Amino acid sequence: MTERSPWMDEDLDAFRDLARSFCEKELTPNVERWIEQKHVDRELWTKAGGVGLLCLSIPEEYGGGGGSFAHETVLIEEQARSGDSGWGVSLHNGIVAHYVLAYGTEEQKRAWLPKLASGEWVGAIAMTEPGTGSDLQNIKTKARRDGDEYVVNGAKTFITNGAQADFVIVVAKTAADEGAKGISLIGVETAREGFRRGRVLDKIGLKAQDTAELFFDDVRVPVDNLLGPEEGQGFVQLMQQLPQERLIIGVSSVVCLELALAETLRYTKERQAFGRPVFAFQNTKFTLAEVATEARVCRVFLDHCIDKHLKGQLDIPTVAMLKYYTSDRAMKAVDECLQLHGGYGYMNEYPIARMYTDLRVQRIYGGTNEIMKEIISRSL
Repeated sequence: MTERSPWMDEDLDAFRDLARSFCEKELTPNVERWIEQKHVDRELWTKAGGVGLLCLSIPEEYGGGGGSFAHETVLIEEQARSGDSGWGVSLHNGIVAHYVLAYGTEEQKRAWLPKLASGEWVGAIAMTEPGTGSDLQNIKTKARRDGDEYVVNGAKTFITNGAQADFVIVVAKTAADEGAKGISLIGVETAREGFRRGRVLDKIGLKAQDTAELFFDDVRVPVDNLLGPEEGQGFVQLMQQLPQERLIIGVSSVVCLELALAETLRYTKERQAFGRPVFAFQNTKFTLAEVATEARVCRVFLDHCIDKHLKGQLDIPTVAMLKYYTSDRAMKAVDECLQLHGGYGYMNEYPIARMYTDLRVQRIYGGTNEIMKEIISRSL
């Protein structure tokens, strides 16, 4: 059991009880079925909205919970502890809604946020394209101005919540030859004509998460759907919001590391080999001593970053360090824990196997760890 994080308080303790109860009731019994169908049930979103688990850190005046990033962290932790990795709530809550809150007009916030908070809408953000991963400046999706509308054309891939999304923040070029200065963010309701969904992608992990391809064929949206006061602000907006996304990845990595340690301690103390528990062997004890140390170091660093973020003081290089370090160390530790399970660690019915495949993408999305090192190096 990890120590109570210093940013926790009595309100968050009570919220943790609510989040844990919801996740145990609504997530755990459905995990295997969601893996088979490659998405969570659509009703899960409205159930979560009904008990106040959506848009936790969005002000109450827009239908949100009026909480902070600490509330988002607690929900991410309890979702992981329930055994589910398919529900894309951290993206919906901590990323999509916050783009609207940060850059939306008052009219946009009052129109869009309550629908995200109730679960009427599922949110997604469409950055990545088939030919561009971390290189956002070279996206090909275009939003051409035509009177009072934008005409959006392009293709996006690896979009979390893509198969169920009702509202997508689309990263598009509004000026073709201006690089980063030509990028804008536009809110697109998926009911609009010309929007199409491709297949739900077949990933090695996060099997219950509806990661999909999206296509925009002459999709017309009002110019009022532009996020920000003018065109060309998109790249700056992305850079301002990506730190919270990377902090979310850090939270997920650390809680996975802690869960892997707990699961492996339990397994090695119960599993017998050569007449004694696997934990009794020096190699097992030393390996788990190393994993426990990594878990403690990563948790302390994470708590430091959460505290900084809650105070509005978390800088881009530090959160890049967190994202790179925790995802890297967690992957190494989970690999060691899988090894201690022997052949059973390779079987999907054992939690450690699912942790291994689910965790691998943490080093890729939100900006690859190589990009994180580039960001860090610029601050040195």
